[in-house]
Amino acid sequence: MSPVLSSSSSDHPVLTNRKVVFLLALLCCVLWGSSYPAIKGGYALFNIAAADVPSKLVFAGWRFVLAGAILLVYALVSGQRLGGFSRRAWGQIALLGLTQTTLQYVFFYVGLAYTTGVKSSIMTATGTFFSVLLAHFIYHNDRLSFAKVAGCVLGFAGVMVVNFGAGWGGAPSFDFTLVGEGFVIIAALVLAAASIYGKRISQGIDPIMMTGLQLLVGGAALLAGGYVTGGHLSGFTPASAALLAYMAVLSSLAISIWSLLLKYNRVSMVTAFNFMVPVFGVALSALFLHESILEWRYAVALALVCWGIWLVTKEPAAQVRQGAGEGVAASGST
Repeated sequence: MSPVLSSSSSDHPVLTNRKVVFLLALLCCVLWGSSYPAIKGGYALFNIAAADVPSKLVFAGWRFVLAGAILLVYALVSGQRLGGFSRRAWGQIALLGLTQTTLQYVFFYVGLAYTTGVKSSIMTATGTFFSVLLAHFIYHNDRLSFAKVAGCVLGFAGVMVVNFGAGWGGAPSFDFTLVGEGFVIIAALVLAAASIYGKRISQGIDPIMMTGLQLLVGGAALLAGGYVTGGHLSGFTPASAALLAYMAVLSSLAISIWSLLLKYNRVSMVTAFNFMVPVFGVALSALFLHESILEWRYAVALALVCWGIWLVTKEPAAQVRQGAGEGVAASGST
């Protein structure tokens, strides 16, 4: 998700109320954090085996087609017009959907099947650090600072720590596989790069409309790829259908709320809540998947990652004094 035109904080007094901002930002973080146990729970409810990649693509595809449709209906009800884009704009939206949704979630859904929700919650946070590093080379006014470099170092150190375990005889070992933890990190890198691309093309497009279209395109590509390669969904029950509907709603609702908060508030004030996504992801994975978090490496890794996110997203004092009215860039997430 990316920028919309800047707005004065007086345009919407409710959405600039600090208590409201705090509660809505936390709601978004809870929704995004809940996606980790929801996806793994979906694999169980729909009888999708770890090696059944085609069915994972079908599962992801239906989620994002539904999420995109919800956002488009919301945009239309809000008075936006569907269409009217140039051929070039349609091509850009399609490319964004194929990268930010299709490619990213191929890696993410496969990777999550081969690692835990707790570890995935922490490692996905590397997307924030990848965004900071990529922005340094793309935007002349978004260079690396000492705080950003320190934040990135702390964040990647946290990712290293979470993958350390005990081997034979209690000796330290590095618990990391390419198809598991590696794919989750690749997904975070793809999301970071695609989000920067989305930031550029969304200058003249309503962010909700753009996101709805790219989710629809990306989801359709996931469905096509999954069905062509033999994927399917079985085990439809009220519980599994409700979970799929929840996943579609969480994507569309969180994106909509987050973009509105960014539109009417300082970017730094909203994005500072990003560190809560891995916190809720870890907590909810432990609660619903019964994954253990009572290990020193999880506590240390989570602390390092959250500290790192806070450092790279905090705004210099001189910029904070400028107040609201900035261009906005929404968080990318699961």
